[in-house]
Amino acid sequence: MNIYTVIPARGGSKSIPLKNIRHLHGRPLIHYSIRYSLACPLVKQTVVSTDSEQIAAIARQEGAQVPFLRPAELAQDLTPDFPVFQHALLTLEQLHQERIDLLLLLRPTSPLRPPGLIERAVALLEQHPEATSVRSVALAKEHPYRQWQADGPYVRGVEERVHEPYNLPRQLLPARYFQTGDLEVVRRQTLLDGSISGTRVLPLLIDHEQMVDIDHESDLQDAERRIHGV
Repeated sequence: MNIYTVIPARGGSKSIPLKNIRHLHGRPLIHYSIRYSLACPLVKQTVVSTDSEQIAAIARQEGAQVPFLRPAELAQDLTPDFPVFQHALLTLEQLHQERIDLLLLLRPTSPLRPPGLIERAVALLEQHPEATSVRSVALAKEHPYRQWQADGPYVRGVEERVHEPYNLPRQLLPARYFQTGDLEVVRRQTLLDGSISGTRVLPLLIDHEQMVDIDHESDLQDAERRIHGV
């Protein structure tokens, strides 16, 4: 299959200014996702989608391609993922005059991925031709059955289909997952149909100990300690 990686890296970031090129262990944060993609022989092109000339220059130095700058309207604080990746798919197909079968999404905020995720994800899609995408997930530590919502001066359980789910023993709680942001692989048709995931999403399970998600300054510090084995 013809597989392209797209790494989204807009210039604006409120929590950490220019987060995608902040240094982690002496290298720009985006370096780790670029190198992860370049190391996989299944990936034909590694592309960074950014609205920033500064990020584009650094991405090229790190070995990625930046054949276009993302339009400003697709780089706002509240811009959802779908139009960004659909724009990347259509633009890349037009530029390279070829059909892209799978679009691989690697977010710079997950710099320390366990090895082999791309290969595992592609193998899953090959085994399940009916699937629309693959998404990395981990078991939820804070189970939704234990969550509450405001109800006037009171609170009530979020899960309302089960009688008093918050009182169930831990052993009876069904498995629940949350997305880790490490990796998503989307079929071309899924994006053309108007979704970044579709309705038949295959889970790629990751252990909590393998997760790193950079969202705040403290996350960068934690990642540094992890790299140094502290």
